Amino acid sequence: MSSDAVAPVAERTGSSSDQTPRNKRQEETFRKVLTAGMEMLRESSYADLTVRAVAARAKVAPATAYTYFSSKNHLIAEIYLDLMSKVPYYTDVNEPMPVRVEKALRNLTLVVADEPEVAAACTTALLTGNDPTVRRVRDRIGLEIHRRIKSAAGPDTDPRVVSALEMTYFGALVNAGSGVFTYHQIADRLSYVVGLILGEHT
Repeated sequence: MSSDAVAPVAERTGSSSDQTPRNKRQEETFRKVLTAGMEMLRESSYADLTVRAVAARAKVAPATAYTYFSSKNHLIAEIYLDLMSKVPYYTDVNEPMPVRVEKALRNLTLVVADEPEVAAACTTALLTGNDPTVRRVRDRIGLEIHRRIKSAAGPDTDPRVVSALEMTYFGALVNAGSGVFTYHQIADRLSYVVGLILGEHT
């Protein structure tokens, strides 16, 4: 796949929202179930988690939980997106552009680095099955990554460079998720590869 073919994907993802706007009460319920799901993942494992169990922990009816999360994979994917959305944007113009990009990718990589059960569950939820709701969350995750890389790289960065960084990051996550490297090792390797890709831009 060419890098030219990759860039429009992120732009298209951002052009239409898959989320129906939630009112304050709905958002509170969504957050309550999401938090309960995260707590349960930290205490158990992917295999043990069910939407019903999470609903019970959140003290909401199972039918209410299923209103927001169609499956446990959908719930776990939303947990990962929520963690990723908390990674800050690195836009300090006083720092060299490669440093900003390296910080963005490192912090995106490390969101589940110290929580092996959460990391394993997120990998399973995002990379297995063909659930359309999970696919839509994957698209939103891709958009979060795209935004952070693009903002760190700056508006004048060649879109092909942004695409190369995105593909590098996704490949790194697959390596970490498969257990070939730890997330901390992958973060270090990404720092090296970012230097290779952006070296001429320093």
